[in-house]
Amino acid sequence: MHSIFMEEIASINAHLAERLRSLRTERGLTLDGLAERTGVSRSMISLIERGESSPTAVVLDKLAAGLGVTLASLFAEQKNAAAQPLMRRADQRVWRDPDSGYLRRNLSPSSFPSPIELVEVIMPAGVRVAYDTGRRSVGVSQQIWIVEGEIEVSLGDETYRLLMGDCLCMDIEQPTIFRNLSDQPARYLVALATDTKFPARQRFT
Repeated sequence: MHSIFMEEIASINAHLAERLRSLRTERGLTLDGLAERTGVSRSMISLIERGESSPTAVVLDKLAAGLGVTLASLFAEQKNAAAQPLMRRADQRVWRDPDSGYLRRNLSPSSFPSPIELVEVIMPAGVRVAYDTGRRSVGVSQQIWIVEGEIEVSLGDETYRLLMGDCLCMDIEQPTIFRNLSDQPARYLVALATDTKFPARQRFT
């Protein structure tokens, strides 16, 4: 079982390595250029691109923002892959954050031309994940819908306690903190839509 788990980690790290390297090259960015844009060190980016590091969700979110893509899209197949409208559950890529242990499953068909991405997240009890990426080079609209359990979400100075069935529209261009303060795992759906025409949205009022 342990060897299978390690093989899965190695496979995902290899996928992330190829995906990040490809996206960086497409944008004409050097390692130093991406490091300056994201605040992630050049050495860390190099390790990730060689498949020698298991990056955390926080690091991947910074890199995704600097590359002008969503975090979910880093786990998608290359755009030149055959685009199919159906993604069976057995084929959906699952990734565990090595820092917090939270589990994310990409639900949307890889490479299919759609402006919407769906992700399922399972957050263990007592876990806290803090994103401080800030402004992004593409507009990203995000909503989360609580399927089971409860979580607390802080968006800048605002904090929301979300219970089963609650849905929150999120402005992710500000510090964002997810907390599961309960003693049970929480499961929620994330819906994301990108719009390259609008690189930044105003904070909610």
